[in-house]
Amino acid sequence: MHKIIHLAPSILAADFARLGEQVQEAEANGASMIHIDVMDGQFVPNITMGAMVVEAVRRVTQLPLDVHLMIVQPANHIEAFARAGADRITVHYEADPHLHRTIMTIKALGCMAGVAINPHIPALAIDAILPFVDQVNVMTVNPGFGGQEFIHEMMSKVADIHAMIGNLRHHIDLQVDGGINTQTAMSAAQAGANILVVGSAVFNHQFSVTEGINRLKQALATI
Repeated sequence: MHKIIHLAPSILAADFARLGEQVQEAEANGASMIHIDVMDGQFVPNITMGAMVVEAVRRVTQLPLDVHLMIVQPANHIEAFARAGADRITVHYEADPHLHRTIMTIKALGCMAGVAINPHIPALAIDAILPFVDQVNVMTVNPGFGGQEFIHEMMSKVADIHAMIGNLRHHIDLQVDGGINTQTAMSAAQAGANILVVGSAVFNHQFSVTEGINRLKQALATI
């Protein structure tokens, strides 16, 4: 049976002068959700976008909005992102000492809840929170910048988390985020990921959003 792999284009790499148009092009060509990277300049070096951008993107697409909070004290901002139109909110294991409470708050606000882990965090670190989440985001770059090189050594961790999810016997999405292109997409999918966050492989100046998504789909068609 052919495995379904969902593509989640990250607008971090988009042309912000044409953001609505590019999001709609991604939707028209089979993207499963739109990934929105929120950075605060503290948890990660960069500062990106906030709830106002989520609200703006919500107006131009029917796709689920997958909001990835790379911020300290994420619990203080959950409600604002939920109100802005987020469908999924992911917080970092490393950023929240009250992770279970934050996950339950996300769910209470009607969103799917995710946990993300940076490259240095082992799979077993999320064993206790895993039964409560709807998705896990395994970072395959160090967060904070787009266009980084994929860390291949993370694939054993993806496989381990895939096995941990299998033991729970209920569906949890396994997302890989960072450095995904036509080559690395195959590795991530084979390790067990079912959602691939894609940035510059879709949003770039060399080819269109349509062509970027089609190239990824063709690469994944053999799995």
